Amino acid sequence: MKIFYCSIAWLFILLATIGALLPVMPTTPFLLLALWAFSNCSQRFHNLLYNHKIFGPTIQRWHKYHVISIYAKTLSISMMSISLIMIIFFTEYHYSFKIITFVIMTYGAYFVLSKPSKPPENKS
Repeated sequence: MKIFYCSIAWLFILLATIGALLPVMPTTPFLLLALWAFSNCSQRFHNLLYNHKIFGPTIQRWHKYHVISIYAKTLSISMMSISLIMIIFFTEYHYSFKIITFVIMTYGAYFVLSKPSKPPENKS
């Protein structure tokens, strides 16, 4: 099973990398899935990803508080909007595909916007 979990972890890393380069794919959900898969096969890679210089803080905030920063929200909603506009107006896809894409992206936008932007303040 370790080989299976490590294989899908690296697949999720690959998808996250593609997502970092393409506006139509997310990055963070794939990193979270990779983190989960690494937790089942390699504590070393789990710790490397969790403490990564670039991705670590985002993953840690999500893990601890289910927080999505304003920057991430803005970037996410902007990229989803641009992608949706391009798909609807500049492709020859069947209208049913466009409707399904709209529904999925609308749910994605709702999910992103429904999460807090900052960790809760400590009330000591």
